[in-house]
Amino acid sequence: MFGYDIGISGGVTSMDDFLNKFFHGVYVRKHEAKESNYCKYNNQGLQLFTSSLYLAAIVASFFASKACSKYGRKLTMQAASVFFLIGVVLNTAAVSLPMLIIGRILLGFGVGFANQAVPLFLSEMAPVRIRGALNILFQLQVTIGIFIANIVNYFTSDLHPWGWRLSLGLAGVPALILFLGSLLITETPTSLIERNEEEKGLQVLRKIRGTDNVTAEFQQLVNASEVARQVKHPFRNLKKRNNRPQLIIAILMQVFQQFTGINAIMFYAPVLFQTMGFKNNASLLSSVITGLVNVCSTIVSVVFVDKIGRKKLLIEACGQMLIAQTIIGGILTANLHDSNTLVKNMAVAVVVMVCLFVSGFAWSWGPLGWLIPSETFPLETRTAGYAFAVSSNMLFTFLIAQAFLSMLCQMKSGIFFFFAAWIVVMTLFVVFLLPETKGIPIDEMSERVWKQHWFWKRFMAEDECELSKMEKGIAA
Repeated sequence: MFGYDIGISGGVTSMDDFLNKFFHGVYVRKHEAKESNYCKYNNQGLQLFTSSLYLAAIVASFFASKACSKYGRKLTMQAASVFFLIGVVLNTAAVSLPMLIIGRILLGFGVGFANQAVPLFLSEMAPVRIRGALNILFQLQVTIGIFIANIVNYFTSDLHPWGWRLSLGLAGVPALILFLGSLLITETPTSLIERNEEEKGLQVLRKIRGTDNVTAEFQQLVNASEVARQVKHPFRNLKKRNNRPQLIIAILMQVFQQFTGINAIMFYAPVLFQTMGFKNNASLLSSVITGLVNVCSTIVSVVFVDKIGRKKLLIEACGQMLIAQTIIGGILTANLHDSNTLVKNMAVAVVVMVCLFVSGFAWSWGPLGWLIPSETFPLETRTAGYAFAVSSNMLFTFLIAQAFLSMLCQMKSGIFFFFAAWIVVMTLFVVFLLPETKGIPIDEMSERVWKQHWFWKRFMAEDECELSKMEKGIAA
């Protein structure tokens, strides 16, 4: 659902039939030879079509947090698919811009609910030894969704005048799969215990671990749940000093993920390639190529994340993305001006650099931006903390989606240097402030990660006495 929408919106916004119906001014500028290469698509309404989904997802993530805690991860996924299906119907049948935007807002509620429930579900179900790889399958499906959307756009772009409707309508397929699939899966043991269904939680834990020898893990979950129940206001509890490290890391991971520039490229890849002089089909084909690179590179992360760890993948990728963004910016500065097009060799070089950039992101900041927040919060603040992570992601996704085409018009090729500068900041953050979480059980993160870190351990002393008293009271 999430990946298909990221991929489909960029292709649809480059289709003449769609632009002519909803954004006639952009359609005219696109075909006006005097318009600057960098400014043909600069339109706030067009950007709102893409970004409104993420604005809605910001709000939805907080409702989804409550739903996850009160009704479980499974029911939250079902709600996500229903929101998404209604939004798909409105988008496909849209006859006016308000109808189109309302549909996008409902899609946003679907994305907000799904992005809250699915990573939590995966983290809570997974055995420790493969938790990272299993959670990254979430991101792998996102990249597959982007790739499928790029292929769909490539073929529907020639179906006049309704090809864009088919592109938007097919978003209902993954939503329907999620709805039907969520009827078949079981709830997580953590969620069942959290909602006082301990016997059922024990049965599920035995089932998913494939053994009856789960007493220690079950007791750990029960104890964590008892501590969590003492916290009446999890969102308010996040403000406590000893919860700040997890919250700061979770939010910064989302902010930095967006300021790599990835969604600017993924949302607007066809538009970006057309800016460089590619014809419509050629730009869509280039998007298909980058989408395939995205999928293959995410598989690299699945294989290596639990072997070499989170930090090494992130640091290597920062260097790779920095090189790619800098070279793209340099090529465009030297060769692409307001009215010309790139010569073939330079255009191919840009596509290669975009693929280099996408591959680095796909095995690092893409999947790990979701994995790390999902595995670092203690149970008492897990759904609330992850809600902040999801909402932060959606907020900065919205900002990038809403601003990118205007930034491209104003900054021109300098926009790639803008993102490159952020990548330098991200590298320093990972090296000095991000702890390694490979192979550590979720409920042992506080003792083995935060209290051992050179910087974050100073935040963990406060409330330890209070927590100790609470645990003694539970034991008594």
